[in-house]
Amino acid sequence: MSQHLLLLILLSLLLLHKPISATTIIQKFKEAPQFYNSADCPLIDDSESDDDVVAKPIFCSRRAVHVAMTLDAAYIRGSVAAVLSVLQHSSCPENIVFHFVASASADASSLRATISSSFPYLDFTVYVFNVSSVSRLISSSIRSALDCPLNYARSYLADLLPPCVRRVVYLDSDLILVDDIAKLAATDLGRDSVLAAPEYCNANFTSYFTSTFWSNPTLSLTFADRKACYFNTGVMVIDLSRWREGAYTSRIEEWMAMQKRMRIYELGSLPPFLLVFAGLIKPVNHRWNQHGLGGDNFRGLCRDLHPGPVSLLHWSGKGKPWARLDAGRPCPLDALWAPYDLLQTPFALDS
Repeated sequence: MSQHLLLLILLSLLLLHKPISATTIIQKFKEAPQFYNSADCPLIDDSESDDDVVAKPIFCSRRAVHVAMTLDAAYIRGSVAAVLSVLQHSSCPENIVFHFVASASADASSLRATISSSFPYLDFTVYVFNVSSVSRLISSSIRSALDCPLNYARSYLADLLPPCVRRVVYLDSDLILVDDIAKLAATDLGRDSVLAAPEYCNANFTSYFTSTFWSNPTLSLTFADRKACYFNTGVMVIDLSRWREGAYTSRIEEWMAMQKRMRIYELGSLPPFLLVFAGLIKPVNHRWNQHGLGGDNFRGLCRDLHPGPVSLLHWSGKGKPWARLDAGRPCPLDALWAPYDLLQTPFALDS
């Protein structure tokens, strides 16, 4: 047998035993421009930090605007656009610190690298959320996307973020700001409110819970003496100090455990928040959450803006602007999201 023939046989055997390589689409993002503080922005120095564990004073500073968001591969494009919109419209962008929460099963280093490459000057931390504690409490909902454990990370921010962080603005990844986030962060929570969010009292609040809930006097009395209104948990200002003192994570988990025993609601992570906080929150002007732009949860039909001024546009619902733009079937308002999209033309690599 010739040497060349032997080499061909060996090569054929190697190819037969090698799995076919998958083609991985890598999302690459452009670097955002750097934004600078205006002259009247407060200075943040070492005296602002009361936690020796934190590397930079800004991560504990009360003068900083603390923003919390979840981070995952499916929504990274929306997250990058949201961050850009926050920085671009801020009068003190260098005083903003981002607290990103990623699932323990995610490639946190890759997510961290993506944010670093697009915003090399950004002060941020990525926290790993161990979803095992919440996975056992999750009940199936009307949309499988709502069952993702990371959707529940907002209930655990008080545990994930350093104790020195006393107030945080929580933002979903499918939104953009067109106003200064410092205005939202400065919302007056009064003497005892734990969180603030835009309320929608015209919504049919009873529809968020099942007949099992409303027919049970012990359960339905939960809202007695409370003017309970729907609010969207995608935009919230949270006093983490009060949250910790009141053990609100445990209160939310108690309702989730109840849901496992008897079905009292249908929609993912929202109803437990309503059960604990509806009627007790500090209302925020509707301009800070023009929500529902993703369309209805079943067909994703286009929606218009609500009447009034706009500071934040939120594509909550089934349809996401980046998916509709890529498909060539955008809704009219998706054009408002597009300028914040930093995605470069994707390319394929053999893994």
